[in-house]
Amino acid sequence: MSDEEREEKELDLTSPEVVTKYKSAAEIINKALQLVISECKPKAKIVDLCEKGDSYIREQTGNVYKNVKKKIERGVAFPTCISVNNTVCHFSPLASDESVLEEGDILKIDLGCHIDGFIAIVAHTHVLQAGPVTGRAADVIAAANTAAEVALRLVRPGRKNKDVTEAIQKVAAAYDCKIVEGVLSHQLKQFVIDGNKVILSVSNPDTRVDDAEFEENEVYAVDIVASTGEGKPKLLDEKQTTIYKRAVDKSYHLKMKASRFIFSEISQNFPIMPFTARALEEKRARLGLLECVNHELLQPYPVLHEKPGDFVAHIKFTVLLMPNGSDRITSHPVQELQPTKQVDDPEIKAWLSLATKKKKGGGKKKKGKKSDKPEEESGEAEPMDATTNGAESQA
Repeated sequence: MSDEEREEKELDLTSPEVVTKYKSAAEIINKALQLVISECKPKAKIVDLCEKGDSYIREQTGNVYKNVKKKIERGVAFPTCISVNNTVCHFSPLASDESVLEEGDILKIDLGCHIDGFIAIVAHTHVLQAGPVTGRAADVIAAANTAAEVALRLVRPGRKNKDVTEAIQKVAAAYDCKIVEGVLSHQLKQFVIDGNKVILSVSNPDTRVDDAEFEENEVYAVDIVASTGEGKPKLLDEKQTTIYKRAVDKSYHLKMKASRFIFSEISQNFPIMPFTARALEEKRARLGLLECVNHELLQPYPVLHEKPGDFVAHIKFTVLLMPNGSDRITSHPVQELQPTKQVDDPEIKAWLSLATKKKKGGGKKKKGKKSDKPEEESGEAEPMDATTNGAESQA
C-alpha cells in the first residue's frame, strides 16, 4: 500500500485516531456551548458572548496535540452565532454592534470547532427565563428536538437522505410548526464542513439535492430549524452578514487594493473554515468583502429572519456512523418544556423507538451502562409533548 493510499484510508472512522479527534473536538464544543449559555443573561452584549465562545474554542483546541511532530491545524470551525427570537441563523455581529439580550429571548446558539480538520458542530435553543418554557415557544423547541431525535435514528447505513427530509417535516407538523426551508445537513470530512452528501430540510422545486444513501464510517452535521411561522426566512439586510467561507475552487484578480489586502489576510488565516469578519480590520473589511463576494471568492452565510412574532428553534448535532451504531457526539440538555401539543402519531413513535446502537455481540459496552437490555444503548426516545413534560433522551 502506497503512502497516499494509506493516508486516504486513515481519514475516516476506521482509524481510531480519527474517532478520537472527532470526540476531542466534540468535548470542547459541548463545553464551549455550556459556557456561552451560562453567560447569557439579560443586557449581555451578543458580540461579547460570541467572542467568549470563539476564545474558549481557540484556547482549548490550542491545548491538545501540542507535542506531536507534525503540526496539527485546530481551532474554530464555525464562529459562535447567537440568533435571537425570529432571527433564524448566522448572527455573529461586529465589535461595534450594541445588540443585547433581553429576558424571555429565544436564543439559537451555533458554533463549531475542529482538531486536524475533524469537525464537531452543535446548535442549541435556549430561552432566557427561569422555570419551564410554555406555549408556542415550547412547541417549536419540542418540534426541533423531537425531529433531531428522529433524524438521529434515520441517519444510519442503508437509509436514504429523503427519508429524513420527510420524517422531520412530519414531526414539525405534529407540533403545528414548520421545518425552515433552505437548511442543509452536510456530510463532514477532514477539513470539509459542507460535504457533497446532504439532507434537505424541505423538498421543494427550487431546491433539489442528489439522492444519497448513508454509509458506515460517515460523519454528518444534522441541522434542524423549526418555526411557528411559514418557514420561509428572508434576508433583510446584507450588512448583517459577517460570516464567510473562502471558495477554494474560485479565482479572480481583484481590482481594489482593500479587497486584495483582505483576501490575502483571509487566505493566510482562514484558508478553509468559515470565519467572522470581526477577525478583520472593520473599515477595510466591509469594502473588500463586498468585491470578494461579488466575484464568488467568498461564500456568505446570510443572517435570515422569519416574521416578527414567529418563534424559531435550532438544533444541530454531529453524528458518527460507527460500525456498532450511531454516536451523537454533540448535544446539550434541553430546558423543561410544557408544549401545548401531544404527539400521538404511531409512525413518529415508531421512529423514536428505534435503537441508535446495534444489539450486543460485537460492540463495546459504554462505561456506566449496567442495563441487561439487548440494546447496547437502547436510545429509545419519547416525543417531547404535553404528556412527557419535555424530558429528552440524550442519545
